Amino acid sequence: MARSLPLEKEPGAFLVAPSLLSADILNMEKSITLLQGTHDWLHLDIMDGHFVPNLSYGPGLAKALRSSYPSTVIDAHLMVVPPEDFIDAFAAAKPDYLTVHVEATPHLHRVLSRIRDLGCRPGVALNPATPVEWIYPVLPMVDLVLVMSVNPGFGGQSFISETLQKTVDLYRHRVAHNLSFLIQMDGGIGRETIREVVSSGCDVVVMGSSIFGTPDPAETIRELRACVKGAVVGEKGTTPSNS
Repeated sequence: MARSLPLEKEPGAFLVAPSLLSADILNMEKSITLLQGTHDWLHLDIMDGHFVPNLSYGPGLAKALRSSYPSTVIDAHLMVVPPEDFIDAFAAAKPDYLTVHVEATPHLHRVLSRIRDLGCRPGVALNPATPVEWIYPVLPMVDLVLVMSVNPGFGGQSFISETLQKTVDLYRHRVAHNLSFLIQMDGGIGRETIREVVSSGCDVVVMGSSIFGTPDPAETIRELRACVKGAVVGEKGTTPSNS
């Protein structure tokens, strides 16, 4: 069973999911070792060159990660079309979470149901320009919602601040409807943005170049956690309500 973050958590608590897209592709194991256990999850970006303008990893890497890190949460983000053609192969690699995009399929309910049937926790992702309301019908059946704070396809992009409102809306919706999905954000998050991200309702923070692009990734994660210490949802004027 994958570890997750209790919804009733200490102020400023969040999970760190380093994105392996920014790791050293020829020294993946070394990149993970440099984290020194300061991370919570490993985030794996899967790109097909069609849904996004880039290619990345396949199910072979997901399988190798599960074999090498059996107790680590593996979080696979599929940026592919159609996801129906990919979920069986990636589910066989046994990631804990398997996330697909709402924009990538007209049969989202079916795809999410299939992911759970295959033994993974289903997640749904949405691009910066996609209204958060698009995913409300499936929120009762997912374990994770990924809010993209950059346009997917490449690492090292600048944070799109307008996407923060989506985490606020999701947080409020979760409270109002007594749901238990985790809220994740990915893209352009670093020292300048992480406190605002967490205080807007995010539970799981994905970071790539802001971790692996530093001389000491483990110390960087410790510093990032310190940046958010004591942060609470609402300190940026986003206090959740039941309405």
